[in-house]
Amino acid sequence: MSARTAIVVLATDRAGGAACSAILEQPLRRSTVFGTTLRHALATESPLVVVTTASLAGRASRWVATRDIVVLEPAELARGRGRALAAGVAARADADGWVVLPAECPLVRPATLRAVGGALANHAVAYAQHDGQRGEPTAYAAELFSELMRLDGDAAPRRLAARYPAAAVEVDDPGVLIDASSDEGMTRARAALADAA
Repeated sequence: MSARTAIVVLATDRAGGAACSAILEQPLRRSTVFGTTLRHALATESPLVVVTTASLAGRASRWVATRDIVVLEPAELARGRGRALAAGVAARADADGWVVLPAECPLVRPATLRAVGGALANHAVAYAQHDGQRGEPTAYAAELFSELMRLDGDAAPRRLAARYPAAAVEVDDPGVLIDASSDEGMTRARAALADAA
């Protein structure tokens, strides 16, 4: 992955607060869902931006410099993950690509983030997959900057990715398939950590 590829951690939801905070503040081993996600993103040593809500900004600042945190207002949050992604891209406009990691995906390994970002050298869009199943993160090359800046709505990032040949980056990382935003996903995350111990 290029040293100028940025990691964009999306810690937002359409509700703009309580639901997102409840998920991300759940304990996960010696940390929280949010803390674990940020620790993995930071381990890549890549430029990082966290797009979040006012209620989570203080928690993000425990891990990330305030200048690297974008707090969305309720009206922006209501516009969905596409708007959040656009805000993250704008904050790192000088990057040569963006690896987008939802904060509710705490088990994605740093090596996976680097591998997906590295695929941008030859592709406009790349995503992680494990055992042939699509997962997170998804990465976008700088050539898509203008389109990324216009994203709006929850489905907009997937629609954009569907318009370009996307590289599936097969990784030996089952964490790409674990989303802790549901009870089932949280159970899977905790079980995966217990198995790894």
